[in-house]
Amino acid sequence: MTVSTPVNPDGNRSPSPSPAPSGPQGDLELELMGLAHALYNLGTTVIHDSTKDAAAQGRTAKQLGPMVNDVVNHLGTIEDIGMQSRTMIPMQILSDIDNSKNPMNVTKERLERAATENQFMNGKIAAISSYQTLLNAELCQHFPELKEYLESATSSSSG
Repeated sequence: MTVSTPVNPDGNRSPSPSPAPSGPQGDLELELMGLAHALYNLGTTVIHDSTKDAAAQGRTAKQLGPMVNDVVNHLGTIEDIGMQSRTMIPMQILSDIDNSKNPMNVTKERLERAATENQFMNGKIAAISSYQTLLNAELCQHFPELKEYLESATSSSSG
């Protein structure tokens, strides 16, 4: 996923070092970056205003309204883009993000788990194949009339 530069305070988008994808995904990415920037601006303004004296707060309260509206507009646009998208996101991923788990670490853990399970399954397959070979050899020894069937079954299952 590419990361683009957030929206400037004057409302213009900065040039991105890596361009956003085209289509709905790019639009969504740009809106999310705009939302992050709007939330940051709102948060810093609220923190800055809370340190000012009471006389100045009447003047800055007018500045918060447009900032809140900007956040709400970004959320509305993101919802509209989401309605057009057919991509389904598993609830486990959203839960991991809500629980402040790093998506890169979650991905790494899942890949390692899949590799471990793959090795385990390959071991099981090798054990069953070895067992089949030994079983067929013993069956051929004790039941020579089955030899042609067992050898053909072994040759067809190994290739």
